[in-house]
Amino acid sequence: MAFTAELRGFLPLRPAGLLTRPADALAARRLADSLPLGGAPHRPRRTFSDLLVFRLDGNGTEPAVVKHPRSPRAAASLEHECEAVRRLARDERLGSWRRLLPVVRERRLEGPLPVLVESCLPGVEADALLRRSPALARRVAESALAAIRELHRATGRTREVTPLLDDWVEPRLAVLAGEVRWCRRGEGARALAAVRERVEGGLAGHRLLVAWTHADFHPGNVLVSEGRQTLSGVIDWAGAVPDGPSLLDCHTFVLTMRHQLAGREFGAVVADVVRRASLRSEDRRLLAGARALEAGPRAETAVTLLTWLWHVAGNLEKSARYARSHRWVADNVVSVLGELLADEGTAPVRGAPSRGRTG
Repeated sequence: MAFTAELRGFLPLRPAGLLTRPADALAARRLADSLPLGGAPHRPRRTFSDLLVFRLDGNGTEPAVVKHPRSPRAAASLEHECEAVRRLARDERLGSWRRLLPVVRERRLEGPLPVLVESCLPGVEADALLRRSPALARRVAESALAAIRELHRATGRTREVTPLLDDWVEPRLAVLAGEVRWCRRGEGARALAAVRERVEGGLAGHRLLVAWTHADFHPGNVLVSEGRQTLSGVIDWAGAVPDGPSLLDCHTFVLTMRHQLAGREFGAVVADVVRRASLRSEDRRLLAGARALEAGPRAETAVTLLTWLWHVAGNLEKSARYARSHRWVADNVVSVLGELLADEGTAPVRGAPSRGRTG
């Protein structure tokens, strides 16, 4: 059993499509047959967060997106997404902004074939567009940041964040300690304490816009019109909260876009910010344009670490695959925590989960 668990840590986060495609096609057909909408499933695929997702076309109805949870964690994420979309859709403060939200057409998250069906929003996922046309990055980012800031301004208010930091930080540090064994003691535990100190020390006393926060606002969750590169939809609201540090959405988008365009892991991008004690100038300009940049290197590093913390904790909560993956833990968790320890003059990380070893 121990050998099997160790071997599983070398597997990719998403199983190879060639191996899973026949079973996924069969499952998608069964799910489509169980729905009153009818139609044929189109290109079913597994996501990193234990979902089987496909588009449902045909039978004279509007196209729909079908999501089938393949684990209890995935089902819980879909429940949260339904509630967040429901609340946002009913929020009169948002006005026409609500056109960017998917509409839940069917919700059946119990029983042998749990499923969530949402309207199919127009546009193409921004990460796919940027893979084809990386020169559009700035235009796409400016459109995405402007749109999400509309949500923040409509639903938020500026607050002094010192009393909020504990709620923003502690539950997510607990997720890392609970899911990644290396983080529970020794250097890992000291590194988590350093995250807490950097975030609290950099943001205590600041006043931030606290608002509805998507919490996973990256190019893969943004739909854009290919002609004008303007936002046409925002999807996957499973991590959304009504009272979050809203500037995290902007930082998440900018940092994940850099991770994609540079072909580097998200953790490596964040570790660079910690090492340099500043964002890259082009990233700072994008964030400043969206009024989502806190002045000073301490604040920049603190917000970057808070963004990273929400990102990795959110992934670990969504699927057990992340904690089991040696490579993901090494590249996205240990790389950042190790940089923090090095920056504070602590001895180099020993015994950390490498690509061949994890908790």
